[in-house]
Amino acid sequence: MKIALVSAYDYAHPGGVTEHVRHLASGLRRRGHDVTVFAPCSDRELAERDTDFVRVGRPFPIPMHGSVARITVSLHLTNRIKHYVRDSGFEVIHYHEPLMPVLPVTALRYSRTTNVGTFHAFARSNVGYYYGKPLLKRYVRRLHARIAVSNPAREFVRHYFPGDYRVIPNGIDVGRFLNQPAYPELRDGMCNLLFVGRLEYRKGLGYLLRAFAQLKPQYPNLRLIIVGDGPLRRWYGNFIARKQLEDVVMAGYVPAAELPRYSAGCDVFCTPATGDESFAIVLLEAMASARPIVATSIDGFREVVTHGREGLLVERKSRRQLTYALQTLINNPAMRAEMGQAGLQKARQYDWERVIDQVTDVYRQAIDSAQPAPAVRLEPSLSPR
Repeated sequence: MKIALVSAYDYAHPGGVTEHVRHLASGLRRRGHDVTVFAPCSDRELAERDTDFVRVGRPFPIPMHGSVARITVSLHLTNRIKHYVRDSGFEVIHYHEPLMPVLPVTALRYSRTTNVGTFHAFARSNVGYYYGKPLLKRYVRRLHARIAVSNPAREFVRHYFPGDYRVIPNGIDVGRFLNQPAYPELRDGMCNLLFVGRLEYRKGLGYLLRAFAQLKPQYPNLRLIIVGDGPLRRWYGNFIARKQLEDVVMAGYVPAAELPRYSAGCDVFCTPATGDESFAIVLLEAMASARPIVATSIDGFREVVTHGREGLLVERKSRRQLTYALQTLINNPAMRAEMGQAGLQKARQYDWERVIDQVTDVYRQAIDSAQPAPAVRLEPSLSPR
């Protein structure tokens, strides 16, 4: 099949949707499909190196759901996008966050082929969906198949746009994490806690730092490794300095190729996110390294972690419960090993090869059932200029 993958987000910036698109494209190509990715990109050189990637606009940071979405907002790209989707001969165009401006929703408007949309996001509410529903529902009707990456993501989008959504989770490359050697400096007798995530409030690192500060006097051989970057990096650095916390390593941004060695070097993986997580890809990656989990009991995390089996789930924003859960696993190596093995078995269910089987099945069903999509007619005042 000739397939286009359309993403709203900066292809040069690490993020869940971008990584999903990158791995999906690679897996589809391994199976002989002709795949082109369309996305905005802040790195022109990256776009020029990848012959199967088309850079569509420059991304701009837009605050959204407690995070920052790097998307293109230029309406001057309309004719270019129209040319790509109408003149390239794609059998399937697969939109990731199909209702995001400007690229996905514009491509969906002008497409004349089979359209598949994957909805990744989860939040307690969406102002754009709420107020834009009268217009956006016309675009949703142009999708021949709808996918959600988790049950929470499905219920979130279905609240605004009812219909059938097939749940196909994010995938992971289990082989990339399994049996990887840890960095030698992490195998020095210390008990390592690992956090991986963007340094922003909703990821909950502040709660983990406070729990670590409480545990450290009792466990002198305890170390916290923080992998990730973001707007609160300086604030967290100042907190560590003020509290004079020893054995806290701020590794910053780590390339995807190096992450498995950090996971292999940890004893407990912890992510105390406060909410708005549709899927727990970072948890699955740690589980693929056979590491036990301590995480908050939020919708996206409960999808993959069962309390007491692959890890321990705690109430969000509860430093007391977080501290107790970490202490439980620090004190019990046998429990850590048992949960790590259970996590590995769960992670195998999300291997990319299985996910790609499900996605290609959706493509074939969508092609078989596709009817010519009705043109979207906009009011003159709403038409892009």
